[in-house]
Amino acid sequence: MPGGSHDVLAATAPAAQPTPAKPVIAVLGDSLSAEYGLPRDTGWVALLRQRLATERIDYSVANASISGDTTSGGLARLPLVMQRMKPSIVIVELGANDALRGVPLTTTQGNLRAIIGQIRKGNAQPVLVGMYVPPNYGPDYTRAFHGLYVQLSNELHVPLVPFLLAGLADKPNLFQSDQMHPNEQAQALLLENVWPTLKPLLGGGAKR
Repeated sequence: MPGGSHDVLAATAPAAQPTPAKPVIAVLGDSLSAEYGLPRDTGWVALLRQRLATERIDYSVANASISGDTTSGGLARLPLVMQRMKPSIVIVELGANDALRGVPLTTTQGNLRAIIGQIRKGNAQPVLVGMYVPPNYGPDYTRAFHGLYVQLSNELHVPLVPFLLAGLADKPNLFQSDQMHPNEQAQALLLENVWPTLKPLLGGGAKR
């Protein structure tokens, strides 16, 4: 009834408080994180989202990965990722395509250094994912390529996933027909390679 006690109660009731947004984990990667050749929502990034829900860790996951991307491409699109997603953590999984395209190691390292700097400027925590290149590149190049991730991690104090594809090298059945991209069955192993480095950083996410 207009003018009745119900209207008075409604007018004086406190407004509902907006629910705080979950902190965001963004993955800035290439085809290894972009579900190349996989059914949708079966890649390791999707499995990460499921793991967080299962463990009741209140983070959301945004996949900003593009197949074929290089460190230069990631650096160029990072400002928009930071602006739109406003992540608390950014997992950087880039560099393999630099090696495949013959990009100088100094360029790759410089781009990754700049990416880390931009992430920190945006008040987010970077996580670096290390990579190796196939042995046909030669042992010296292979060591130097992986070494640049270790060097950046040590120099800039960035948490490092030693190698995204650890445990897969001697298991061809876990790769797609191109023998470069892990198949659907391998994605859980990729997540297990990332999780030990990522989990200690999740203390800021409220448990539900």
